[in-house]
Amino acid sequence: MKKKLIIKIGTSTLTAGTNRISFAVIESLARQIVELRKTYDVVIVSSGAIATARQFVEISGYHRNVDSKQAMAAIGQTKLMELYDSIFSTFGLNIAQILLTYRDFENPVANENTRNTIKRLWQADYIPIVNENDTVSIEEIVLGDNDKLSALVAVITNADLLVLVSDIDGIFDHNPHLHSDARLIAEVDNLDSVRHCIEEKASTLGTGGMSSKVYAAEICMRNGVEMWIVNGQRANHILRAMKGEIPFTRFRGNTDQQPEK
Repeated sequence: MKKKLIIKIGTSTLTAGTNRISFAVIESLARQIVELRKTYDVVIVSSGAIATARQFVEISGYHRNVDSKQAMAAIGQTKLMELYDSIFSTFGLNIAQILLTYRDFENPVANENTRNTIKRLWQADYIPIVNENDTVSIEEIVLGDNDKLSALVAVITNADLLVLVSDIDGIFDHNPHLHSDARLIAEVDNLDSVRHCIEEKASTLGTGGMSSKVYAAEICMRNGVEMWIVNGQRANHILRAMKGEIPFTRFRGNTDQQPEK
């Protein structure tokens, strides 16, 4: 039986630091998933709907009003899925869209239905791509960039590993954008030991800073799911992290997941 892997990719990674979705980033993800699926059943939790919409339309009040962001998300979500579908299909990968709200995770029946849907999609050789239903739920629009959502998906699927693909190698003892002597923390067993390290950097793209990633780690560790933060700007970042070839931060759950040596 295959292990279960949840990959969360945020807006700043998908845009490669620009204001447009990067085709190359999605293509790199597809290439890695071809290899990963030999061992794992994969779910992608993808941000980027609003960033995608900005390539086609600009709605007034976008930077200030939640309802404008929701409208942008509604426009961008279909475009984003079209990008995933067109690029993934060239690698022989099939995708399916799942939109969730936080109320879904509070309902045991909805949890079971979501779990069964994901399992059935895996059986049908489809990769579920999950995003928050931003037109009816605003939590990740305002704060989080799907970090919490990916942790909750990892829990309900009993995942072996959640990988947060970010624009940084992991959690540092100080913010490396502000402190040149900051050092990466490779392993975290106790979240209280790293909370003081969180020092956010302003971003105009995603909403998921390090504090939301630590919160996601708290959900995962409490439920026995291992979580990694890896740098999506590094080539083949997930595959190389699994081989121990690049630096990253591991938040240990109660799983046996270990990188290859």
